[in-house]
Amino acid sequence: MNKRDTSGLENLSPFELKDELIKLAGSATNRLMLNAGRGNPNFLATVPRHGFWQLGLFAMIESERSFSYLTAGVGGFPRRAGIEERFDLFAREHRDVPGVQFLAGAVSFVRDQLGLDGGDFLYEMCEGILACNYPVPDRMLRLTEKIVKQYIRREMIGRHPFVGDFDLYAVEGGTAAMTYLFNSMRVNHLLKPGDTIALGMPIFTPYIEIPELAEYHLTELSIDADPAAGWQYAREELDKLRDPKVKAFFLVNPSNPPSVRVSDESLQYITEIVQERPDLIILTDDVYGTFADNFVSLFAMCPQNTILVYSYSKYFGATGWRLGVIATHKTNLLDSKIAELPKDEREGLNKRYASITTAPEKLPFIDRVVADSRTVALNHTAGLSTPQQVQMVLFSLFSLMDTAETYKQTMKRLIRSRKAALYRGMGARMAEVDENVVDYYTLLDVEQMSREVGPEFVTWLLDQVQPHELLFRLAEEAGVVLLPGGGFGTRHPSGRVSLANLNEEDYVKIGRSVRKLRDEYLERYRALGKGKGNGNGNGNGNKSDKPKKT
Repeated sequence: MNKRDTSGLENLSPFELKDELIKLAGSATNRLMLNAGRGNPNFLATVPRHGFWQLGLFAMIESERSFSYLTAGVGGFPRRAGIEERFDLFAREHRDVPGVQFLAGAVSFVRDQLGLDGGDFLYEMCEGILACNYPVPDRMLRLTEKIVKQYIRREMIGRHPFVGDFDLYAVEGGTAAMTYLFNSMRVNHLLKPGDTIALGMPIFTPYIEIPELAEYHLTELSIDADPAAGWQYAREELDKLRDPKVKAFFLVNPSNPPSVRVSDESLQYITEIVQERPDLIILTDDVYGTFADNFVSLFAMCPQNTILVYSYSKYFGATGWRLGVIATHKTNLLDSKIAELPKDEREGLNKRYASITTAPEKLPFIDRVVADSRTVALNHTAGLSTPQQVQMVLFSLFSLMDTAETYKQTMKRLIRSRKAALYRGMGARMAEVDENVVDYYTLLDVEQMSREVGPEFVTWLLDQVQPHELLFRLAEEAGVVLLPGGGFGTRHPSGRVSLANLNEEDYVKIGRSVRKLRDEYLERYRALGKGKGNGNGNGNGNKSDKPKKT
């Protein structure tokens, strides 16, 4: 066995390291590469996409009603007058075409359930899908925001009491939300170089890497989830947030990569800390919340302190659409903190935003994020492209209209059956059902996978393997690509397996490959005369083999 030197790769982001692993996995001819490294789902929501294309056809018919005397393929803006009646005719004539009945139901839902004008809705959607006008308002189209807000209320807040209202900013996915928010918090002196921010670990790698950049230079404090406690935060970890030097707390919920939602008890405990520390800013990235059972966001629990980031990418299989939103309560801590800045800093900010408003001191933080996203001077051309906003609306309506949650339950069953296949391939038992486990990803921890053999073997193995060695061997010898858990802030060498992007039998093969590699190290260990009588390592029926840590 040739031992590959991976020491020079320790500083690479797991997403950059992935490219090296893919090269290795694809190096053997006539071998199928199994890439479970990236969380791009191989499923997608079809109904709202059918609706999008049929809406586009109707919008084109509307456009071609203008300038029809010209022969050069020129159309005009849709006309508001009579548009609902013309759509009803279109829906009747095309009722057997996939997507049309969904659109007709969406118009009815918007009108009858949300109390919005059906004609205004159709006009906004047609103008939006034609992309014939700038996004106005730039933060989000008027009815689009109202509809998406209903979706966010249902999926992120649920039945939890929520006082007041909130604003949304439509952005190019969760990655744009992160970029814009970090920048605007810096520009508006909410986070300054040297400030301490807490990170709920493990966490999506960019939340670790961005604060370390020279333009931010923030000090990071880890709030570590305990793998032995189902990846929940112990109270003593959360108590770190009581320190007034901690300016903000960033977390991904459900977590990435353990894919576990913060328990109700921990959410309540964080809420109690916030009541004692009303100056604490919270950013919660809840992209995987729609895969969880009975999900409640921290945004619902601490709305005035919390910025919510949500992306449509994973749940609807829409990573290429780049659809996300930022949400802030209309009465929020961010605006209060800006109003309390020293006079010179407030005057500097007033000058910064003076070109877009006559009252810059009253400009809400979320509108500052919009302006900053276009370097202020281009604020008049800010905003997510209107076809993207239209697809966001259709995704939202599809979910809102699915009162039986048929799509949601199907997605949950799909990814959970894949996890079962993975463990079946490893010959390991699944853990008892945990209501907080989401299973979009799972972590294969070296310590957890080897514990049934005995702690001495775990110590020996951790001493033997270089960082990422196991991942490189899996890629080179079996064509299996996993991401290193260490890049997400995990404590022990581990691999993140995405349960979203391969078919069930592929996960059986991955499980077998992982088990084979582990057993090879076990044979080497026993060849040294160690580990005799420490279990047979088959992982079957041993209680300690239950993978609660994954």
